[in-house]
Amino acid sequence: MEPWYSLHWFSPTQWNQFHIANPLALVLIPAVLLLFLVRHYLHRNAQQRLNISLDPLASSRTRSRELRDQTTHSLLSSLRYLLPVSMFLGVSLVLVALARPQIVREQRDEQSEGIDIMLAIDVSASMSETDLPPTRLAAARRVAQTFVNGRQNDRIGLVIFAGEAFSLCPLTTDYGLVKQYLSDLNDQMIRTSGTAIGDALARCINRMRNQTVSLADTTQKEAEEWKKGRSKIIILLSDGDNTAGNLDPVTAARLAKLFNIRLYTIAVGRAVTSASKAATVDEGILKTIATIGNGSFFRATDTRRLRAVFAQISKLEKSPVRVQIYEDVQDYYRIYLYWGICFLLFALFLKNTIFGNVLED
Repeated sequence: MEPWYSLHWFSPTQWNQFHIANPLALVLIPAVLLLFLVRHYLHRNAQQRLNISLDPLASSRTRSRELRDQTTHSLLSSLRYLLPVSMFLGVSLVLVALARPQIVREQRDEQSEGIDIMLAIDVSASMSETDLPPTRLAAARRVAQTFVNGRQNDRIGLVIFAGEAFSLCPLTTDYGLVKQYLSDLNDQMIRTSGTAIGDALARCINRMRNQTVSLADTTQKEAEEWKKGRSKIIILLSDGDNTAGNLDPVTAARLAKLFNIRLYTIAVGRAVTSASKAATVDEGILKTIATIGNGSFFRATDTRRLRAVFAQISKLEKSPVRVQIYEDVQDYYRIYLYWGICFLLFALFLKNTIFGNVLED
């Protein structure tokens, strides 16, 4: 920072950075100037002058010298304005100090507790159908990655299922890890045929029910907040009815409701009449468990619709954001106070010299 006696503090660039806390004090500066002008006007005719009569018989050399002295005297007499100017500058700078010029640096801190989201994605053989190009699974994979990109401060986990259900990724805020798992999804990951929707829900519920919190994801304080009321949802994406597993989807949905977990189900693909059972989408059970789980059911017949579904879920499930504004206030009034005191002391010094003489010749 520049020293207080630097002229840098009077530059327009520096003044543009200041925030004036008491602007009324600056308004008084023109009033002080007006008082000085009124004083000068009132005392203009009352100035005491010392008249000196010149000898008419003085020599021309003497006259010439007197003219030079008169010029010098005129120059010196103008210095009598140093006293009122110093006084005015001193008072003005004191008023500037009273105005409290400051530099305020504002910092916004947006905090959100986030929510817990479990993605349950069907990787059975039917997800290789091409009614959602290139395949149902590939389309779901890309849209799910976009959904992950749009989340902030949320913990996201991943469960995959076919004839069996496996927890692929625990709840984490490492979105890069979640997207990597999503990019690796394929219909050969689970060899058991079928669609175990109930088991998939159970895996998701078990992940959210467990209150063990990774140190990499959160602190102990955040863990306590999560236990108290952190919002939890499951997004289940499938294209068929429950045909495998050990747990009924309706029972699993009721368990989710007991743990205050909301269920969103998405039926992927077009419901068409076909000899191939894999090409037919059965949305009955998906609607049922979404209703039980206080969520919503969506149908995605193409990639655009699938994106719209995830966007709608993203809007529905937003955690409240607390915005805290921090202000770092630095006062610079001392600098102008020092300058004001210096000018006032200088005016006091001039008062005791010839410049403060009542004879204003």
